[in-house]
Amino acid sequence: MERKKSWIFWWLMPFVSYDMLYQNCVLGQDSCWTKCNISFPISRNQTECCMNFTDNVLNTGSLNETLRAIWTLQRVLEGTEVNGSMQLYVKTFVALLRKPNDTSRGLEIYANDTQVTPDVPLLNSKVSVQLPRELGAGPNNKIVFCMFKWPETKKRVFESPHEVYDQRLVGLSVQGKKISGLQERINITMEFTKCIKETQKPSCQFFNYSTYNFSEDGCVTHWTHGQTNITCSCNHLTYFGILIIPDPSITKKDQEILTHITVIGCSISLFTLVIAILLFITNRKLKQDVSMKVHINLVIALILLNLHFLPNQAVAAGSSSGLCLYMALLLHYSLLATFSWMALEGFHLYLLLVKVFNIYVKKYLLKLSMVGWGVPAMIVSVVVIIDRQFYGLTPLDTSNSCNTEICYITNYYVKIWTTAGLFSLVFLFNVIMFGVTVRQVLILHHTREFGQNNLDKVKKDISTLAGVMTLLGITWGLVFFSFGPLITSVLYLFCILNSLQGFFIFLWFVMSLRKAKTSATKMSSETRSTNS
Repeated sequence: MERKKSWIFWWLMPFVSYDMLYQNCVLGQDSCWTKCNISFPISRNQTECCMNFTDNVLNTGSLNETLRAIWTLQRVLEGTEVNGSMQLYVKTFVALLRKPNDTSRGLEIYANDTQVTPDVPLLNSKVSVQLPRELGAGPNNKIVFCMFKWPETKKRVFESPHEVYDQRLVGLSVQGKKISGLQERINITMEFTKCIKETQKPSCQFFNYSTYNFSEDGCVTHWTHGQTNITCSCNHLTYFGILIIPDPSITKKDQEILTHITVIGCSISLFTLVIAILLFITNRKLKQDVSMKVHINLVIALILLNLHFLPNQAVAAGSSSGLCLYMALLLHYSLLATFSWMALEGFHLYLLLVKVFNIYVKKYLLKLSMVGWGVPAMIVSVVVIIDRQFYGLTPLDTSNSCNTEICYITNYYVKIWTTAGLFSLVFLFNVIMFGVTVRQVLILHHTREFGQNNLDKVKKDISTLAGVMTLLGITWGLVFFSFGPLITSVLYLFCILNSLQGFFIFLWFVMSLRKAKTSATKMSSETRSTNS
C-alpha cells in the first residue's frame, strides 16, 4: 500500500508548485526542504545542504526515502539561483547549473568524481555529455546536470535485479521543460572499465519513477567488447545509468557445458591419434602410401595441439612464468602447424584430383614438411624476436579481463594476424578444394550404372567426403558464423566437431587400413584363381 501511495505522490509532483511543495514539507515531510530551511530564492548553501542530506539518505534510507530525496534534490537544483554557471561538489554528488546565453548552440559537460565543467574537458573525466541545440534552453531555462554514486554496501538501492555499473547515475533536466522525443539525441559517454563476460552486456537505461524500475526505452547503447567507454544515446532527459544485463546469446550454463565438451572431445582425440600413429608405424602398406604420410603429419600436429591445450589452464594457474612462456609458444606453434598441414592436405588433394598427370615432385614430402613445420616456426620466431612479452598469461575470454587465464598470445593484433588471418586463407583454399572433390564424386556417381550395390556406393561417397572434410578442417570455418541468434547452436557444433577432429581422422585411418586389407585379400584370391 505504501508503494501505491508513493506512486500517486510522484504522479502529482509535476503539477505541484515549489511553494506548495515547500508547505507540504513544512507540514510533515521529512526532507531537505525542512532540514535545510529552504526558501525561495534558493541559495548555494541551501543547495549544498540538500545534497549532503540526500547523500545521507542514500546511505541509510529506504527505497521510497531515497527516491523522494533524489527527486527533491533535482527540484532544488532547478530552483537554485544562478547567473551563468555554478559547479557544486558535496560528498558523492557533483552538479552543474548552467544558464545558456542563447538557444543557438548545444552544450558539452565533463565530470569526474569531484569536478564538473561546461565545454572544457577534464583530465580524469568519468562522464561527458553532449546536449543538442534542440533542447531549446536559453536565458530563462536552467540546464541541470547531477551525478552521484551510492555505497557499494547498498548495490540494490533501486531494487533492480541487475547490477548498476559503478553505482553511478547521471541526471539531466531543463528547468520548466519536459524534454522527450528529441530528434537530435543526447549522448552520454561514461568510462567503462568493468570486467564484462561474454555472457553479459551493458545496457543504457533510465530510472522510471512511475514503475520503480529501469527501462531502456528511448536509449541506444553504443559499445563493443573491449571498449573502455560506453555511449548512451537517448531522446529524453532524466536519470541514466548503465546496467549489466545477461546477454541471451550464450548463457553461463552453456559456457560450462561447452567447456566440458571441449575437454572430453580433445582427450578422446589425443588418445585415438596416438593409436593412429601406432597403426601407421606397424603397418607396412600404410607407410608406403604417400597420402598417408601427409595425413600422419597432420596427426602429429593435432597431437601437439591437444597436448599443449589440455593442461594449459593448469600451467597458467601455477607460478612459473618460464613454463607459461613455453606453453604459450608451443600452443601457438602447434595451432599454426595444424592450419599449415590442413592447407597441405588441400594442396595434395589438388595434385590428385585436378592436376592428375605429371604430379611427381622430387623430394615431395621433404618440401611439404619444410612448409608445414617451417612456416609456423618462422612466424613464432618473428613474434618472439619482436617482443617476448607477446606470449604469457592472457584471459581465456579476451573481452573479460577477470576471466580464467591461459598461457597464449597476449597481444590482440598478433593473435588476429597470425592465427585468424592465416586460417582465413587456409579455409578459403580448402573450401575450393572440397568443392572440387564434391564435383569429382558427383561426376563419378552419374557415370556409374544403377544396380544393387548403388546404395553402398553412395554410402562410400558420403564417408569419403566426410573424411576429406575432416582432413581439410572445413568444420573450423563454423567460427565465422558464431554470431547473432545462432551463436549458441554454432558454438555447440564447433566444439563437438573440432574437438573430435582427431577421433574422426582415426576412423579414417581404420577405414583405410580395412580397405588396404580388403584389396590385398582380393588380389591374393585373384592370383590363386589365375594359377589354378
